[in-house]
Amino acid sequence: MNLTHFDEMGRAKMVDVTSKPITERVAMVEGSVKMKKETLQMILNKEIAKGDVFQVARLAGIMASKMTPHLIPLCHPLPITSVEIDFEPDLEGSKVKITTIVKTSAQTGVEMEAMVATSIAALTIYDMCKAVDKEMTIEDIKLVYKAGGKSGEFSRKS
Repeated sequence: MNLTHFDEMGRAKMVDVTSKPITERVAMVEGSVKMKKETLQMILNKEIAKGDVFQVARLAGIMASKMTPHLIPLCHPLPITSVEIDFEPDLEGSKVKITTIVKTSAQTGVEMEAMVATSIAALTIYDMCKAVDKEMTIEDIKLVYKAGGKSGEFSRKS
């Protein structure tokens, strides 16, 4: 297996994408925050003292996606053209599912931007609710779909 972020001497390097064509890229990432049922109900009733949890988490995720190359050392700065973050409360499972879709037209993909956005949205939910529920867990952050570039389309089977 060829590790593209290392040269022949094992030194870290940023992949050279200069000659790659600009194509439309999209990545979808999912994750979740598991919490007490009472905490989820407080979020839905907008009873969390720090404010509207989903709106703040959405803004934090969008901002974070644009900061990815500052957080992940070998990521390229990309002209992100769209970030959508949705929250799906699951009362039965006592969790919130987070789905992030990031798009660009660039020489490399936006999987990391979608991962960072989902992670920071989840961490923001935790931060806003930790006063009432310190047992929350952030779970299952994963790439579920990507398209664009020479590696083409990927869709998670499970």
